[in-house]
Amino acid sequence: MQKTVIGLFASESAAQEAIANLRKKGYTENEINLVQKDNRSSGSRGTGSPGMTNGTSSEDLGLATGGVTDGVTSGATWGGLAGLALGAGALAVPGVGPLLAAGPIAAALTGAATGGIAGGLIDWGIPAERGQHYENRVKQGDLLAVVKVSDSKANEAASILRNNGAKDVEVHDVTK
Repeated sequence: MQKTVIGLFASESAAQEAIANLRKKGYTENEINLVQKDNRSSGSRGTGSPGMTNGTSSEDLGLATGGVTDGVTSGATWGGLAGLALGAGALAVPGVGPLLAAGPIAAALTGAATGGIAGGLIDWGIPAERGQHYENRVKQGDLLAVVKVSDSKANEAASILRNNGAKDVEVHDVTK
């Protein structure tokens, strides 16, 4: 059975450290996801590439290079997610606003645009009321980490998030 581990970070540096530690433990780009408000000005958007929305490419997010990069246009966290480039993009979610999403969750949020972040998390096993809590926190500026793993890895992933400063860490069964 699959589990979804979810938690919130107040800073990009804490989220970056958690993701680096997950990767050191062997978690892959198919398991690690990150969502945050896109606070970049609309003028900094690139020309786009296939699979990206709102004209933002993986290069704009600093995801096309290997390893952690400094000084990328959207912050150090996105540079640290270099392996997540295929699932990264900028999204416009009604009721939430512009978001940056890295990992497979980007597609889930795009498909559930009318339901916002909360709607996108339902298929990942997050109850609607908890999804709404996480959506509200992202609107306030927190970074949302979502790790979709096998049952045997869920507790370890939750511990890694907590040990790196994540709040509101929960583990849920994936329902679909």
